[in-house]
Amino acid sequence: MTIHLVKLCVGADDISDLVLWQTHLQKTHKRVFHTTRMVPKRQADLLEGGSIYWVIKRQIRVRQRIIDIEEFVDGQGIRRCHLHLDPEHVHTRLQARRPFQGWRYLTPQDAPVDAPNNVDIDEDMPEGMREELTELGLL
Repeated sequence: MTIHLVKLCVGADDISDLVLWQTHLQKTHKRVFHTTRMVPKRQADLLEGGSIYWVIKRQIRVRQRIIDIEEFVDGQGIRRCHLHLDPEHVHTRLQARRPFQGWRYLTPQDAPVDAPNNVDIDEDMPEGMREELTELGLL
């Protein structure tokens, strides 16, 4: 059964910050990944079409498909995990999230739907206006 992850995009003010960081990873390591201390126990479910949904400014805004999970031990002997991600960023309809630490599982039923492809999302749009347009189904 497919499952997703939801994760705070710490330090990002908008999606372009995430894209910039991952572009750096792509150039430096030839792949896009996110490193986490905890290894997901539901790896098989995540690899059945699961995505990581990024929370930026208390809203899920974008997702990326998880393409592989690599466990490793770092130089300090700490067990860690790379979540290898598809470099494509898929904008989603906004979904509010309270702050939390780490990541959480997200069922497909609770995940926000993808935003329509033909709508340009203005990152400078005030949050109140964006939320109102989302409620009206226009974003």
